[in-house]
Amino acid sequence: MRLNGPGKGGQGLEAMSDYPEGDEDPRIVRQASRSGLDAVTCHEDLVRLLAEQFARADTSLRELQLRADKAGGTRLPRATCADMLAGRRFPKKALMVAFLRACRVPEHQLPAWERAWERVRVARMPAGTEPDPTPGYAAPATRTAGPSEAGPTSVPRRGWRQAAVSAALAALATAGGLSVIIDQRGASQGIASDGSGSPVSPGRIVSDDGRAFSAGGSSRFTATVDPANSGVRLIRRLDAGVARQYATITVNGDPAGTWRQLPGDSTYKWREQIVEIPRTLTAGRRSLTIVNTFVSSSLGFNEFLYVIEQKINGAWAIADTVDIGPDHTASEAAHDYHIVAQGWADTQTFTYPPREEDWRVE
Repeated sequence: MRLNGPGKGGQGLEAMSDYPEGDEDPRIVRQASRSGLDAVTCHEDLVRLLAEQFARADTSLRELQLRADKAGGTRLPRATCADMLAGRRFPKKALMVAFLRACRVPEHQLPAWERAWERVRVARMPAGTEPDPTPGYAAPATRTAGPSEAGPTSVPRRGWRQAAVSAALAALATAGGLSVIIDQRGASQGIASDGSGSPVSPGRIVSDDGRAFSAGGSSRFTATVDPANSGVRLIRRLDAGVARQYATITVNGDPAGTWRQLPGDSTYKWREQIVEIPRTLTAGRRSLTIVNTFVSSSLGFNEFLYVIEQKINGAWAIADTVDIGPDHTASEAAHDYHIVAQGWADTQTFTYPPREEDWRVE
């Protein structure tokens, strides 16, 4: 079993391969023969297959970056890989090949990937197109701006969004249940399968960095609120792929509630959990020191973003936000964030449920 814990920064538990480095997982070899590379003719098809490889690799973007750095040659910045997997930009061939090597795709399969890339590249590059100076990317095809757009762009925004949806859902659908699980391993038309034949609707794709702590651990931060508040609630973005996360909450040293256990969701992993803090602990205060203490979990307690909402004159509004993770150390420092017994820190790319009303849970 692989371990992929929640978090950014690549600290803590590392993903463990079931096969020694250099050996080929026969499941991957068999799947590659069915990958449909010879039929790839458009960017969306290529994105879908790259997302499938990332899902099978069962690792994090930070780990892929480390593997590429260790191998030398083309680097794999996490943001660049995230853009490639979401279909936002078309990668250069060298970047794609480096990504596939980091995913442990066998060398003898790479020529088929290169041929697929070349077909898509030719289809996307009309004569006279200027090369894109952005490192790591090939130039996109150009078109005339529509009436609602400010100027020329590469592809309609809706097209990129659809490509991103297709990529993420294809990864879920074809990887046979494999998915990138927070630092603790655990369609083309907007409809895919969950691996068992059941339909899966597209959800909102989000990449975010975060951290996680385990038994004996905790996290602490200070948030600013209006003394005139008549109530405060905490909203935590979490990876719900890790089930039964349970922690207690104190505010300025007083018991204030709990993060109750949620069932795991291996398809739509992003959730925003809400806990309302008793008014007696928040009224008249300008700052709240919040401590979350681990009680139990199937694989650690993870946190990516905290939104602190307050009720003023009967209406809820955002009072403060605390962005957690190695890429948001400025926000952590501004809120005096500390973590004890950290088990994971990295970036994850998951989807929210299709219906926005299902994003938040209590």
